[in-house]
Amino acid sequence: MFSGVMLPKPLSKILPQQLGAALKFRCDTDAAIDFAGRCVPDVPIVIALFMKLALPLPSFSHRYCDNEENGLDLFAEPTDYYKPEKQPTQVQHQTLSHQTLTLHLVGSSPLWGHLLWNAGRTIADYLEQNKATLLKDKTVLELGAGAGLPSLIAALNGAAHVVVTDYPDHDLVANLQKNIDSCDVLPSPRNISAAGFLWGADVSSLVEQLPSKGPAHGFDLLILADLLFNHSEHHKLVRSVQDALTRSPSAQALVFFTPYRPWLFQKDLAFFDLAREGGFVVEKILEKTMEKVMFEEDPGDELLRRTVFGYSLRWAS
Repeated sequence: MFSGVMLPKPLSKILPQQLGAALKFRCDTDAAIDFAGRCVPDVPIVIALFMKLALPLPSFSHRYCDNEENGLDLFAEPTDYYKPEKQPTQVQHQTLSHQTLTLHLVGSSPLWGHLLWNAGRTIADYLEQNKATLLKDKTVLELGAGAGLPSLIAALNGAAHVVVTDYPDHDLVANLQKNIDSCDVLPSPRNISAAGFLWGADVSSLVEQLPSKGPAHGFDLLILADLLFNHSEHHKLVRSVQDALTRSPSAQALVFFTPYRPWLFQKDLAFFDLAREGGFVVEKILEKTMEKVMFEEDPGDELLRRTVFGYSLRWAS
C-alpha cells in the first residue's frame, strides 16, 4: 500500500494546475487501476473528481496495478498517453430463444463499460432460464450495467419495468439508451429506462421511474454483474442493495462475477461478508466454467479466470 501518493503528472496536466499540485490520494494497490501505464490511487475518487469538474473521464489502459516494485514509474510520461481514443464497437449476443441482439459498446471506459463481460452473458442466460419466477411482472434494477444486456433480457422476458444504470458519465448512459432505442424486439410501450447512478447515492430517483410504485417501495430484483473487482466500493454496493431492494421475502439481488485477478479472489468474496452484516442471507446458486478465458495474456489461475460464480442475496427473516 502506498499512502500520500502525489497525483501522476498526466493527471496534473489535465486537472486545474492548483489541484494537480496539491491533491494527494491513498493508493490501495489491489483496488487501483493502471492509468496509461502507471498506478492511479483510488480510481473512484479520481473519476468523481473529473465529474465534479465537468471534465471528460480519462482512459485506464490496464486492469491491474501491481505497484512500483514491478518497475512502474508513477511519474514518468507514458509513451502512449496521447494516442487517439478507441472508436465504439458492437457485439452480438444469442439468446436462448434464438434471437440475436446487437449491443453497442463505448470505445473506451475507465469503468470497463467497453466490454461485454462473461458474468453479464451468464446472468442474462440465467434470467432467461428462470424468467417465470425471476422476471414475470417484476421490477428490475441493474447496477454498473455496461452495455445493459441482462436488463434487455429482463425487459424482453416479462419484467414489469427495468431501470438500467451505470456511472453517471454521459457516454456510458447515452450508450445504454442507444441499446434500448436500437432493440426493435422490445415491447411497446417500452418497459425499460436508462439512468446514471453513483453507488451509495439516494435511490429515490430510480424508484420514481417505476410506473406503479411510489418512493417508499423498491425493486423486486437487482442485478450486479462483474462488479466485485472494485473492492473499495463494496460498502457502497451493499448500501445500494439495501436501499433499492424491496422488503419482501421474494425480493433478491443476483450477484455474478469472475475473479479476473485470482490472487484477489478472497477480496472479491469479502463483499458477501459485508452483505451478511447488512442483513442479507447469501446463497451460492451457480458456478459455470466458460469455454474460453476473456484475457488470455493475463496472469493467474486460468480456470478461475474463466469461471463465473453466481450468488443470491435475500433479506434475512
